[in-house]
Amino acid sequence: MMTKRRESFSLSPDTRKELEKISRSRTAPAVKVRRAKIILQYNSGLKIADIAKIMNTNRPLIERCIDKSLEFGALAALVDLPRSGRPAEITDEAKSWVLSIACERPTGLGYAAEVWSYSLMIKHIRKECFNVGHSCLRNIGKSLLNTILSKGNIKPHKISYYLEKRDSEFDLKMANVLCVYKEISMINKGEKPRAGKTTVSYDEKPGIQVIKNIAPQLQPCANVHKTIARDYEYKRLGTVSLLAGIDLHTGNIMPLVKDRHRSREFIEFLELVDKKYPEEWTIRIILDNHSSHVSKETRKYLKTKPNRFEFVFTPKHGSWLNMIEMFFSKIARGFLRYIRVQSKQELVERIYLGIKEINEEPVVFKWKYKLNEI
Repeated sequence: MMTKRRESFSLSPDTRKELEKISRSRTAPAVKVRRAKIILQYNSGLKIADIAKIMNTNRPLIERCIDKSLEFGALAALVDLPRSGRPAEITDEAKSWVLSIACERPTGLGYAAEVWSYSLMIKHIRKECFNVGHSCLRNIGKSLLNTILSKGNIKPHKISYYLEKRDSEFDLKMANVLCVYKEISMINKGEKPRAGKTTVSYDEKPGIQVIKNIAPQLQPCANVHKTIARDYEYKRLGTVSLLAGIDLHTGNIMPLVKDRHRSREFIEFLELVDKKYPEEWTIRIILDNHSSHVSKETRKYLKTKPNRFEFVFTPKHGSWLNMIEMFFSKIARGFLRYIRVQSKQELVERIYLGIKEINEEPVVFKWKYKLNEI
């Protein structure tokens, strides 16, 4: 039996250099390293049988690599040629149907769940695929489902939130607030005189939990436990509301802690602010559209202080435009985090203490979003 005689081939200096680099590589795929070595050995004059022995492999594998080098070139022989592959069993119509299911609410199809889980969606597809003529999905699994959803750029098991504009004058009111922030920025930089006016950003933080430990809290102790230790059980003692304003020129916080945040509490806060500034000043307050801010009781009080207060309302669903929210976020991540007390009064005292500590080193918040557009 005669064996096929193969031609020898020459390698350009650049090709040889690249093959030698790959043959010594520790990071290249093993199959590429092996093929590079085979090509170099064959080019150096070694016989196929000798190469197979050196590489500890079979002769057909060496022959296929060499034949590919002769046909397509040495570097092309390092990678597999594209194949036609097995015909897709899952039709495009079936994939479209899967995506249409993903876009529906499970509750609309008779399930209790609000959003799809992979297991629930697989169960539904396997159950209904025969009825809609997509029997190719009868064995669908998590991997295939994930592939279909990923290519369709759909994640039916997740929720993202958006903010609906419910105020027809949202843009106008937002512009008004931003104009105030622009003016404050200019005043704080000394580019514009203050002219007997101050601006306060105000809001309420209701529902601050009064939580009491039932068992003693254990502080960290060397060789015993490295963290604070608490019993899982606790007792709720109610809630308190923090009414607070921040002077946007000085960063000073004006707090008022109450059980509730009705009109009478808001008026009490206005009286607190009124006593803080000279009588001839105008106090401009940025606030949201809470009913207590425009109630009859509040308006009656404002009539007793003509030209003293100026309200700038944020749009509905636009409380994020109020800079006091930055302060609330700060204390929620600061002294209010993990807080435990023995009584409601203790929580009230600690809130005042925490704000007093912040006022010792006040921070003037600076608004940047869209400010350059004003």
